[in-house]
Amino acid sequence: MTRSSRLLRWLFGAAALTGVLAACVTNPVSGTPDLVFMSEAQEISLGRQNDPKIRQQYGVYNDPKLQAYVQRVGERLAKQSHRPHLKYTFTVLDGDEVNAFALPGGYIYITRGIMAYIQNEAELAAVLGHEIGHVTARHGVNQYTRAMTAQIGAGILSQVVPGLGNQIGQELINVIGNALLSGYGREDELQADRLGAEYIARNNYDPEAVIGVVSILKNQEEFEKKRAAAENREPQVYHGVFASHPSADDRLQQAVAEAQKFKTGAATRLAREDYLKQLDGTVFGDSPREGVRRGSSFYHRDLNFAVDFPAGWKIVNQPKSVSGVSPNQGALLDLSTADIGKTANPREFMTARLKLGDLTREGAVAGTQLPSHTAVSYINTPFGKRNARVSVVYLGPRAYVFHGTTKAPEELDKIDPLFLATAKSLRPLNAQEKKLAEGLLIKVRKAAAGETFAGLARKSPLTSYSESILRLINARFPEGEPKPGDFIKVIE
Repeated sequence: MTRSSRLLRWLFGAAALTGVLAACVTNPVSGTPDLVFMSEAQEISLGRQNDPKIRQQYGVYNDPKLQAYVQRVGERLAKQSHRPHLKYTFTVLDGDEVNAFALPGGYIYITRGIMAYIQNEAELAAVLGHEIGHVTARHGVNQYTRAMTAQIGAGILSQVVPGLGNQIGQELINVIGNALLSGYGREDELQADRLGAEYIARNNYDPEAVIGVVSILKNQEEFEKKRAAAENREPQVYHGVFASHPSADDRLQQAVAEAQKFKTGAATRLAREDYLKQLDGTVFGDSPREGVRRGSSFYHRDLNFAVDFPAGWKIVNQPKSVSGVSPNQGALLDLSTADIGKTANPREFMTARLKLGDLTREGAVAGTQLPSHTAVSYINTPFGKRNARVSVVYLGPRAYVFHGTTKAPEELDKIDPLFLATAKSLRPLNAQEKKLAEGLLIKVRKAAAGETFAGLARKSPLTSYSESILRLINARFPEGEPKPGDFIKVIE
């Protein structure tokens, strides 16, 4: 389960389990009565209460100019929406996930990850307009109401079937969380695109930008799914992208064509250069705030440390730890940190804080000048209870704790030197590594004559799929080359 789905399921747990009276209200978009379990005041309150939690979980991207730019674009769209009286907030989140979503009441979020693939201001407006459409049509409220109706039915059934009642609340939480992150279903997503096209047309953007951004994100989705399958992980894709390509989606094409009538007659704008100017210098990929992966190494700017995992291992960065996984997934090395506190030395940390006993094959970590201790101990691991290599290294006020284990217990001796080498590699950042810890940046410049994406990929610091990524962020996937003088995005 991703950190996003865990968070949103938790956020809406309390609200989902609170009984409220149903009422008929007029849907702001359709003008027809809707039976809902949430008033507009409750809707706004729900968004306002949970907005700080979203910001804390993801982190707000630290670029005031970019934040102000997205807010301006979003506000212009919202003024032309079916609910212009709401106070909308638009926030760029510091995540490399390709996503945008909205909380009920007008709280809309877009990740810097999705912004890398957007080509112009009109496409940015299309994404924001889509999310505004979810708010104006009250898709979140309607989803909540459908789930509440199911809960009521299940509540009646639970009186007959003992034990069912305990499952109701969790099912309801799952429905709300999945709707926000995975979409509201084909009809609601199509309506959100139709509304988004209308709102951007009313602001003199070309409604065809909806087709453009969906096409780009569909290409990204197809590539990401193949990449995720190869890396044995969940893909990061935008929930609003449909199953078919937009060029073959007649209903989406019709929705965009109908939006042309809302244009005011002024010159249609894309504002490509304006958008690229704002995007120039944006972080791409890992956030320096959470640590940066480069090849087999991991650099953390704020904690001021670097560590080298075994070559070829996959590095997985999580909120509370960073892990290295062997290519065959038969070995795992997890690194976490804790304050040293009052422990006198790393061995005492292992026995007093980690509660380890029966230490064998112990001693200082060979090759490091930092205070350290390492041992093999019989502990609980993701593979079950077994012997594992545990190392503790002190750096500054923190203890860095390494847990190395193997799926097959007999493989520990074979992999153990790699576990120890990783613990030995822990170090403070040097001058060059501090630059690496700042992460990768999107830079915008004009293409020179003869430049190709293959050539740009060879110069890129991206360690894998570099040509495909450059093509995707420049809307030239799977083929096509930049023309001299074209503005292009590169990664530095």
